[in-house]
Amino acid sequence: MSPVEALGLRPAADGGLDLVLAGEAVRLLPSGALLLSARSTLVVADLHLEKGSAFAGRGQLLPPLDTRETLRRVAADAAAQAPARILFLGDAFHDREASRRMSEADRQALEALGRAAELVWITGNHDPEPDRELPGEAADEVRLGDLVLRHEPLPAPAPGEIAGHLHPCARIATPRGSVRRRCLVTDGERAILPAYGAFTGGLNVLDPAFSGLFRKSPVVAALGDSRVHAAGIRSLRPDRR
Repeated sequence: MSPVEALGLRPAADGGLDLVLAGEAVRLLPSGALLLSARSTLVVADLHLEKGSAFAGRGQLLPPLDTRETLRRVAADAAAQAPARILFLGDAFHDREASRRMSEADRQALEALGRAAELVWITGNHDPEPDRELPGEAADEVRLGDLVLRHEPLPAPAPGEIAGHLHPCARIATPRGSVRRRCLVTDGERAILPAYGAFTGGLNVLDPAFSGLFRKSPVVAALGDSRVHAAGIRSLRPDRR
């Protein structure tokens, strides 16, 4: 039995991928959000809002609409799934001042999300002190049954952990070459979510930063254009130099 079969990953009708994490059924959506259906919770990691304006302030000009596009995608997922809670898994903002650089339209978009669902801001290394004027509550981590949601994965096996921070990506071998995609990586006990933000990069899951995090051979759930694809470790390749 392959690792993908062993973990019971199954395609969902909406293009997502169903999996069992620490005994709980969850679904990775094509956007990169994780849906905890039984807990009516939508989890998104590493939005890095206002990254574009941060780079512009240092003279590196990037298109200025990363925040608007990222929030549009969150709003679309929230409208489709109607969660009672939206949980931001750390580094929702690119730096401590990012929320103050937001346009009024983007701030109103956040406030609209807060009227539709409870917002929970987990602290990250980029945003250790969430803006208290934003709707919702802040926390260092959140426990939901056997699941624990935090920004940085612990440096040892941690059953039930859902984390972000590492921005996992996978280069997957195909008959026509290889493709590089953002991905969730899991061994069925813990999972590291893909970065959700429009301007976020990614780290290959074969990088040493992922070494030692999984007790069993992990698999990846890679984000395609409209659906999520499962792949075992044997089909993964390092990034080209």
